[in-house]
Amino acid sequence: MKKEEYSYIIVESYKPKRISGLHGEIHIKPIAGQEPYTQDMHVECSKVLSNEYPVGTKFKIKAKITNREGSKPFAYSHYSWSFEVL
Repeated sequence: MKKEEYSYIIVESYKPKRISGLHGEIHIKPIAGQEPYTQDMHVECSKVLSNEYPVGTKFKIKAKITNREGSKPFAYSHYSWSFEVL
């Protein structure tokens, strides 16, 4: 898969054991079995997913793998894009 390509993936909200260096209490991660998207990968997306649904809710989003200079790869989905609650 090329880095620039977007694909639909399933993600879920969770509370990380350690939040040091993270923003907020609830985060989003890909579910297992969607390589190259891995469960330890952070997901940047609309805050609606983490703020307005119970922890453990699964969503279908359109995302791509990217990274900022000096950071590890993460999944990116524009905050204004629609998503599906599963």
